[in-house]
Amino acid sequence: MTEQRQMQIGEVAERTGLSLRTMRHYEEVGLVIPSARSKGGFRLYTESDVERLMVIRRMKPLDFSLEEMRDLLEITDRLSAVGGAPSEEERERLRERLDSYRKVADARCETLRARLSMAEDFAATLRRRLTESGGEPARQ
Repeated sequence: MTEQRQMQIGEVAERTGLSLRTMRHYEEVGLVIPSARSKGGFRLYTESDVERLMVIRRMKPLDFSLEEMRDLLEITDRLSAVGGAPSEEERERLRERLDSYRKVADARCETLRARLSMAEDFAATLRRRLTESGGEPARQ
């Protein structure tokens, strides 16, 4: 087994776009635990940790609660377990739970698309009114 490269929290924060405070909070609530600590006590993360943080980051705009995030991560961890893989019956239950999260995510994405469309219509209305009143819309 090859050893994964370890990164300090600053590098991981830069790669994920998450603040140090947010990453520490995710550790406190048990969503992502750094894979190791340096001799000086600094958090060390692997590529797997970065991938996990990116999953969490992608759940945030869909308003998943911390509990939902934790549950979803536990499901995916269990489904991808190498040692002690779930029984076929458990695997089916996990896949059903995962599918329910997928349906929630799909519905929330649709809601966000509708809200974005309304926001874009509003911005277009403002640009049109500015032009009609003799002004030039600001360039983006």
